[in-house]
Amino acid sequence: MRYSPRALTWLLRFYPPFLFQGIWVKKISPGFKGAEVKIYKTPFNINTNRTLFGGTIFAAADPIFPILIDQYLQKTGFKKTIAWLKSSKIDFKKPGKTSVGYSVQLSDALLAECTQTIRTKGKIIKNLSLEIKDKNNELCAVVHCETYIRDLNFTFPDRNQKLGQ
Repeated sequence: MRYSPRALTWLLRFYPPFLFQGIWVKKISPGFKGAEVKIYKTPFNINTNRTLFGGTIFAAADPIFPILIDQYLQKTGFKKTIAWLKSSKIDFKKPGKTSVGYSVQLSDALLAECTQTIRTKGKIIKNLSLEIKDKNNELCAVVHCETYIRDLNFTFPDRNQKLGQ
């Protein structure tokens, strides 16, 4: 489904996995080229050490790249796409003792590569990363996201033709 950046911002703010974990989407940039997300430290998302639960940090990063790229592609003319996080890895650098957040920007070159590859091959897998920082701008975690995007209307060449049959 296609949204405006403002509508998507509000939709994600009230998306239950975000809402109940203190994850707040501050902004989706025009053209879906970026996002700012804050994770508020609350009694509902801390662990026994009174630091942010790692699962909350991970949940905040999980959908952002697939959502941004998918919405960008739909805005640029793709009618039916699917985007999801194929795999992910999180490297915790230090405990989240305060609220944390991240900001991501998708470059024009990255978006052009995604668009071109999907037009010619029907799908792409991109490895992207984001940094989660605390209120003192200290690095708390790095999340590596393997994002899969596919045009569902793309017709793949017949496999038998490729094999010479």
